[in-house]
Amino acid sequence: MRNLRLIALLLLAAQLLTTGCRKEEEPVSGTSKISQVPSDWYRLSLQLTQQGTGYSPPVAARAFGYLGLSFYEAMVPGIPGAQSLQGQILGFYTGSIPTPEAGKAYDWELVANAALAQACRRLYPNASPDNALKVNNLDNYWHNTLSAGIAADVSERSREFGIAVAEAVFTYAKSDGQYECHMNNFPDSYTPPVGPGLWVPTPPAFSKCLQPYWGSVRPFLAANVMAVQPPGPPPFSTQPGTRFYYEGLEVYTVSLNLTEEQKKIAQFWSDDPGKTATPPGHSVSIALQVLEQENASLAEMADVLARVGMAVHDAFVSCWRSKYIHNLLRPVTYIRNLFDPAWNSLLNTPPFPEYTSGHSVQAGAASMVLASLYGNDYAFTDRTHESRTDIDGTPRSFQSFSEMAEQAAVSRLYGGIHFQTAIDHGVEQGRQIGENIAALRTR
Repeated sequence: MRNLRLIALLLLAAQLLTTGCRKEEEPVSGTSKISQVPSDWYRLSLQLTQQGTGYSPPVAARAFGYLGLSFYEAMVPGIPGAQSLQGQILGFYTGSIPTPEAGKAYDWELVANAALAQACRRLYPNASPDNALKVNNLDNYWHNTLSAGIAADVSERSREFGIAVAEAVFTYAKSDGQYECHMNNFPDSYTPPVGPGLWVPTPPAFSKCLQPYWGSVRPFLAANVMAVQPPGPPPFSTQPGTRFYYEGLEVYTVSLNLTEEQKKIAQFWSDDPGKTATPPGHSVSIALQVLEQENASLAEMADVLARVGMAVHDAFVSCWRSKYIHNLLRPVTYIRNLFDPAWNSLLNTPPFPEYTSGHSVQAGAASMVLASLYGNDYAFTDRTHESRTDIDGTPRSFQSFSEMAEQAAVSRLYGGIHFQTAIDHGVEQGRQIGENIAALRTR
């Protein structure tokens, strides 16, 4: 009997030793099945964005940017040949991020879990009690699950390192002056300029300008702001035969002749704050679906989600710079003044100037990042809204990332939100931003 117990103990010890060695030494870049850890955290971040107070599209994009950076930098020491983004992005100097203890073992999924959990706590400080509990519960679930079968010191060291990286990235994030931006979307200090063709508050809420200073927020890459600014909209005019008049008439005419498919497209891509995780959240959702389709490794997930997050953040900084340089009026104002005082667009116009289109810039940026990694001619199905009942959220299939971006962009014409030039120039502006983010060195 004693011999049987001894054999059982030896077999258990061998099993634990084998499991521990495999987990502790396995590199992040392994080809094993996609890690559920970042998938779970990113899906929770989409919920936190949707349900958090003040997460307008620029604010949400900022959160996804720093969430991705936290995830990637936490993984760098575990990815053979990986290169940190320290020294490559603005203000993120060498030495900003802690390093692992030399010669000590780490479990990289545990590191990812801790980093993403801490980043969510920091980036969504106003989460409801229920959502804050979800963050803690998810953190504890994955920490306890992944810690089974490995040494306690490895588990604790991995958690501490992940938290330390997230804290270092949060310190970096605070230096952009916007870490409480969710509390001040409509600053009283801003007075919009007045004059022909300039923006005025729009129906139905006639709200003040949203985030009028966002164009001065620090981007990840300086080239993504002034260097990619488009040439500007057509000169304002109410005279028939001019480009501006034609574009206003186009929005009006399209709105009166919308097909059912065009209405579905407008609603599918609307991504209103409070109802959804906003347009940048839609881009993150698409990235997650592509990663799942690719059965991506933990290393690949970290790289892709960091790039998409930084791209959508810079897209909103760059776009908001354009908006408040030109302060152009919206189609609803132009059409009501010139064609039909009772006209309403299919979608409500958001409270900020016209040029360029935020949907177009961020979709162009995200599509270019994904195309740089997987090729533009990449077929996928977007299931972001398949559970919604307030719109037709039937999954939409695309044969390329550019097709996706172009549909997201033209949805704003169908919705009566933007003139065509804001859409076309916005997509191009976003693609240039995506190219710059794609050029960052991670290997």
